[in-house]
Amino acid sequence: MTKFNVSSINCCTEVEGPNKRLTIWFQGCNIHCKGCCNPDYQPLVPKYILTLDELLRIIKEARDNFGIEGVTYSGGEPTLQQNLPQLTAGIHALGLGVISFTGRHYEDVKDILIGCDVVLDGAYMENLRETARKILGSINQRIICLTERYSDCESWFLNGSQKKIEINLTDFIVANGDNF
Repeated sequence: MTKFNVSSINCCTEVEGPNKRLTIWFQGCNIHCKGCCNPDYQPLVPKYILTLDELLRIIKEARDNFGIEGVTYSGGEPTLQQNLPQLTAGIHALGLGVISFTGRHYEDVKDILIGCDVVLDGAYMENLRETARKILGSINQRIICLTERYSDCESWFLNGSQKKIEINLTDFIVANGDNF
């Protein structure tokens, strides 16, 4: 059975990439960037183990209920999820786009990120903090547009004058977006 180690999911956000998106934060990272914005997602421990079918059901419900246009992978380190290509294919079958963060260089993990429309790559470097581009942590990180789906995506990231923090109130408070 195809499974994923998920730390959290935000079913509708407008700060984790262009358009309305669902964001999946995967649990576990072995890069350990100094100053990581998600240190709770680093431990390589089981959190919420979800099957491919369960994740695709959640994504389909978000598409139908909130009108999401795509999914963003974050974490933790998404490329530690060995079944990521199957999830990406399932998301595309739902008519949605996929953006993935990775702390690695794209060239080193392109097989696991196959099918992604955009990859945001590179380890976070605290001494190179990003101030111009949205949701990227440091200036060494690249925006790699792999398909035409988000052909104008770089303009969304470069529009730093509209940095946002989003707060969702449900059973608990979730805040995500850019640090100022």
